[in-house]
Formats: sequence, C-alpha cells, structure tokens
Amino acid sequence: MAEERRVVTVGGKGSSLSSSSVFEIANGLSRLSIDTSALSKVSSSSNNNTNAPTQSSAFSVLGNLTPEESKASLVVLLNKLLLSSSSSAAVTQLFDIILNDVSSISFDSTIDGVSPGDFSVAAISGISAILDHRSSALSVIIDAVAALSCEALGADISAFNLNDSGDGSTAKDVVSVATDVKILLNGSKFVNKNSDEVAVSSVPVVHGKFREICRLLHSSTRVQLNSAVVSNSGSSGTASAICTTLFSLAVALKDLGNISYNRAKRTRDDGISAMLQKECPRPDQLKAVFASLVSAHSDEEYVKFSHDVNSLLVMVEKIVSWEALAAFFSLEEKDFISGNTSVCEDSAKAGKKGGKKKKILGKGTTALLQFLKDRLLSMHIQTEAFENLVRHFLSLLDPKDSGFGTLLRKVKDIVESNESRRLPKLPKGTRDFAKEQMAIREKAFSIIVEVFKRHGASALDTPAFEMRETLMGKYGEDSKLIYDLADQGGELCSLRYDLTVPFARYVAMNGLTSFKRYQ
Repeated sequence: MAEERRVVTVGGKGSSLSSSSVFEIANGLSRLSIDTSALSKVSSSSNNNTNAPTQSSAFSVLGNLTPEESKASLVVLLNKLLLSSSSSAAVTQLFDIILNDVSSISFDSTIDGVSPGDFSVAAISGISAILDHRSSALSVIIDAVAALSCEALGADISAFNLNDSGDGSTAKDVVSVATDVKILLNGSKFVNKNSDEVAVSSVPVVHGKFREICRLLHSSTRVQLNSAVVSNSGSSGTASAICTTLFSLAVALKDLGNISYNRAKRTRDDGISAMLQKECPRPDQLKAVFASLVSAHSDEEYVKFSHDVNSLLVMVEKIVSWEALAAFFSLEEKDFISGNTSVCEDSAKAGKKGGKKKKILGKGTTALLQFLKDRLLSMHIQTEAFENLVRHFLSLLDPKDSGFGTLLRKVKDIVESNESRRLPKLPKGTRDFAKEQMAIREKAFSIIVEVFKRHGASALDTPAFEMRETLMGKYGEDSKLIYDLADQGGELCSLRYDLTVPFARYVAMNGLTSFKRYQ
C-alpha cells in the first residue's frame, strides 16, 4: 500500500513555510493546500483594489530551470502573494499550475499582479529552499561516508584528534566534524595503517566549513520563504544578498566534491572501477559548472546562478554516493554478492570468539554497513547482477527516494547512541589551563607575590566553603550566590562567593586587628 502524502498548508495564521516542505512539494512527496481564511482575505483585498494599477510578469523566468526548481519557485511565489494579500486571480492561477504539470507552462504567458523582480526573487528563494534542504541532509551523510572511506583506505586519522579549547580559538564546526567521525570509527582496527592522505586529513576543515555555511543558508532561507513580496526596486538587492550566501555554498561544495572524488578513486573496487570512471562526476566537470556559476554571478544573472549552484550540489551528491559505494564494496570484499559472512558480521562476532583474529570495524560504521545491507536485501534484488545492485545502492542515497529519510535518521541515531565516547564540554565562560598556560601563570604570580612580600604581606588560604550561619550572618550576605552543601559531620555549609567573609571570619577567630595578606 502506497504511503499517503503529507499535506502542506500555506497562508494560515501563524503558519510558516519550510525548506523541507518546498522540497517535498516540488518532488511530489507532499501535497499543497491553501488555508481557506487566506483565500477569503485575498479575495477581499482584491475587491478593494480593483482600480489599482497592476504589473505582470512572464513565466520565461523559469525557462532554464528544472521542473523541480520551477515548482519550488512557484510555491514560494504563491506563499509570498498570500502574505501580501495580492490578487486572487494570481493566487488561483499559480495554485492551478502547481497542482498540474509545471512542465506544460507556456513561457510566453504572463501572471498579473507580480513584478518581474518579485518573480526572480521567488525563483531564487525556491532554489535556495531546495539547496537548504539537500545541503542539510548532505552535511550529515558526508561524515558517515568519509568514515567508511577512512576504513577502506586504512587511513591515518590523527587529523581528527581535535578538542574544543573553550577559549574561542578553535572552530566549533571543525571540532564537531572530527568528533563525529571519531565516534563512527570508535574501536576500528582498519584505520591508521597507511600514511596521511590529504583527502582524509582535510575532512574536518572542509566538512566543518560546509556545516557552517549550511547553517547560515538555513537561517537566511527561512526569512525569505516567509516574507511578503517587495517592491520591484528592492528586489535586486534582495536577490544579490541571497546569492552572496549561495556563492559561499558553491565554493564549499566544490571543495567537498574534490576530496570526496579523490577518496572514491583510491578506494574503488575493480568491479566498479569502469562504472565509476564512466558515471561518477569528475573534478574537471565540477570546475566547469563552478566557472559557469561564477560567470552568471558576475553578470548578475542571479536566477541562472542559483540554478548552477543547484546543479553543482547534485553533482557533489552523486560523487558522495559513488564514494559510499566504493567504500562499501571495498569493506565487504564481494562477500555480500557471494552470500558469505561479511566483515560486518565479523565485527559483531569478534568479541564472542577467542580463536581466530577478526577484522574489526568501528562500532558506528559496523551499524551503518549492516543497515545498508539490510536495506538492499529488503529490495529483493538479484545481488548477482552487479550493475543492478549498484543502481539500487545509489538510490539509497538519493534525497528524492522515499527511504532516504530513514537513512538520514539512522546515521544521526548511530552518532547519538555512541556519544558516550564524546569528551565532556567545558562550562561556558571557563577554560582549562594546560602546562604552557600554567608556566606563564607561575612566572607572573611569582613576580606579584614577591612584590606583596616586600610590602610585608603574608599568604593566607581559607577553605572553599564556610558554615552557612557565617555566610548569612553579619559579615555575610543573603544572596542567591550561596550554594548549600554538608560537611562529613553533617553540618550545613555553603560555598563562598568571594574572599571577604572567610577573611573576616579568620580575623575574628584569631583576634587580629590588622593583617596584610595576598591570595
């Protein structure tokens, strides 16, 4: 029984359009609906502005876009018109086109009530929504695929030994990528067998920058999807601002595709070598598309530029899929095709048998490989037909495939379930002082202490906590800065919040009238 499609309603009070919804509607995974109250509001507004001058735009803006991009553009434009309470005729016209075949649009026809600039901004925003959705998914998948390649290559993973210093001197996304890959490779005996690979050692930086840009793209796209149409004079600035973020995304995608291809080329199996050379996009093809989008951006052809960025993303997705395929067959060593025990099962059983030494994968990559195998077997395909098997494997990593969401959730679950190895984080505003910092502190403090001693001061150190009655008494302060605890005798104590109260208590206990101290 086919799964019922989700309904996405636009125009409702408090509703917002997301990139995922735009992607699903554009690819037929969800159905579009307009809130009845929004339709009533649009009709009322149209009746009140019957004498107002109207503008019109030609559908030729969509001329060079794919059906997916065209449909996404129209969905965004429809939502913007609803937010602007624009012409009901334009809303109805767009809604009918979206529900029917977008490819049948006559590019010579026009739509009333929409300026050419608004149409262009909607097209760019629609493509940005697709890029946002697919890039966010890719940012999760690429780390898992890179981990598989690390094992297939026996790569040196010392580049992933990164920690967040907590003082702002490290890139959090770079450290996060390194940590996630280490979680996937935890316990692996396949890695650290060969020398350093540039395509591996650059993973934290390249993937980390991609994560950072994806987050920026998501933030800016969310705003554009849920904003009303702007004046035609202001549309140029809006389009330029959106494409500034997309340009950064394009640079990150090019770098991502290059290192992914280099890993795939190194880990390829003899059985898929010819297919990879023939069907996997190459770095020179990435370079050609990148040159095209740079030219379009320079000429301020922003719709074409956005389309080229999306084309670049599709190519990178294919490269990552081929990398995953190459790593999969390299690690499985054709056992999956022949039906023999695989390295996944060896990893799972290694702890139960003490005789023969087994090849052990990482805990995360073992779970991922087993999941991919189970998905392939559930398709009831003939594993002996190698090309058929390759096609089905590549479909698992297709964002348009109905099962892609399951794979995405599985990768996230694997990382989260193995986070026990993740190092604890420092509280915000704090930092550790390593031996280098302590050497500097020791030298500085020795100079300061010497100055105090020359002026007759003595050292005094008081306990970290005091009796609660002392802190709350005459010298204390009834403050929320006091934290309660009990000593070994059961006495109620509190952590001190400054040096004044302990010093006052010491002076009172010892009957002192004056005391020079440093601490």
